[in-house]
Amino acid sequence: MQFTSGFLLSLSLCLDIGVANIAMITLAMQRGYLQGFWLGLGTCFGDLFYAILALAGMTVLLQYEWVRWVLWIGGSVLLVYFALKMILTALHPSTGLPVSGEVVANSGLKEFGRGVFLAVSSPTAILWFAAVGGTLISRSGGGGGMSAGLFLAGFFCAGVLWCVFICTAASQGGKLLGNRLLKYSYMASAAIFCYFAVYVIMSGYREFIVQGSQAMAVL
Repeated sequence: MQFTSGFLLSLSLCLDIGVANIAMITLAMQRGYLQGFWLGLGTCFGDLFYAILALAGMTVLLQYEWVRWVLWIGGSVLLVYFALKMILTALHPSTGLPVSGEVVANSGLKEFGRGVFLAVSSPTAILWFAAVGGTLISRSGGGGGMSAGLFLAGFFCAGVLWCVFICTAASQGGKLLGNRLLKYSYMASAAIFCYFAVYVIMSGYREFIVQGSQAMAVL
């Protein structure tokens, strides 16, 4: 379950076409698969860095019940918000993919570094991983090193697979797909966020409401 949670969480982030993904798609369309892939691989490591920080912090904090309550309520609200945001964006897209213009070809290492920078320079990145990643770990029981390792492995694998897929699609037919690529990505991301929202809300309800009521009845 931890591997799947990490995989789907990473995939939902990848499907949210932001600055890093637009840069990766543009490079793949205009300069070939490898240019886009190296940048995308850099974003995978940047996101992994934030995910590790989030999980390390949650390991300490999840021992407090009030923290789990905050993560349940706050994480549920945040997941529902992102699901609605993706749905609205899919219905009314405001950003198009650039399909023309000059892009200077750089070395793979330089594009990799650029991808890391794009991933870690987002001011909301650490808040995102602390809230959503922490919530999912708490719903999974706040497991130990094995659980965290599986979560991170799934998280990283999804990012790499996304890079392979999107760079292949962009280099082969991105100009033909155009804004449809954006729409389908937003719709898929919304579906994954809805899944996580239902999962977090229902598992939290069982832990805090149902089990709490049973404990009170015993007393």
